[in-house]
Amino acid sequence: MFEYLEPDAAGASNLPPSAAGKPQPYPERLRHLLYGSRVGIDRTIKILHAFGYADPNDWSDPIPTDQPGQWMVVLTKVLMAE
Repeated sequence: MFEYLEPDAAGASNLPPSAAGKPQPYPERLRHLLYGSRVGIDRTIKILHAFGYADPNDWSDPIPTDQPGQWMVVLTKVLMAE
């Protein structure tokens, strides 16, 4: 839970280790693109949902590409990176 930090004998600061020189986590935006048939895209979205990675409603609506029978969907996720 919470950690109480006492100053050491040398008078070091009470900053937690993460604030004392370690990199801080920051939000990183990732964009996933799926290209393929509607069936293939739908199946992949369901597999990623079964793994707990993304909810099917988080993906964009299918967008047709310039290739016959090919569609594209987009998912944007924000993950904490260090």
